[in-house]
Amino acid sequence: MNAPIRILGVDPGLRRTGWGVVTMRGNELGFVASGTIKAPLDGELAGRLLALHAGLSEVVSAHAPDEAAVEQTFVNRDGSATLKLGQARGIALLVPAQAGLAVAEYAPNAVKKTIVGAGHAEKGQIRAMVRVLLPRATFDSDDAADALAIAICHAHHRTARVLAGVS
Repeated sequence: MNAPIRILGVDPGLRRTGWGVVTMRGNELGFVASGTIKAPLDGELAGRLLALHAGLSEVVSAHAPDEAAVEQTFVNRDGSATLKLGQARGIALLVPAQAGLAVAEYAPNAVKKTIVGAGHAEKGQIRAMVRVLLPRATFDSDDAADALAIAICHAHHRTARVLAGVS
């Protein structure tokens, strides 16, 4: 039987970055771990980004994922906030790439549609479906639940690509 593949899902945020690690063997998913990296709310932006980098680096080191998936930035009306979130997302892309991992990106609506079946699902629906798909999962925040959903989304899309013969 093939060895399981570990997938890291990341829900980037400047204050809180959620992460979740799942295993995938065939079409079977398993929960490994999840959590939330909390950046200091005060201080310079560079210090907050450094805290996110250090936290994600620790997660990658501790859980040794094979692949990673990161949620794409949702663009809102506040251009400054969107740019800052983009910087946090850059850290979320950089850390797994530094570890030599392939990093996939998914739009928020694609994650919701994959997990719940609707592209405009609420946070509660996502949490509920993550619990259904990963009954042993524990998570300390909506950000961690979202990160697990991103990892699950990647697992589903990965399976579809493998079945289609696309890598």
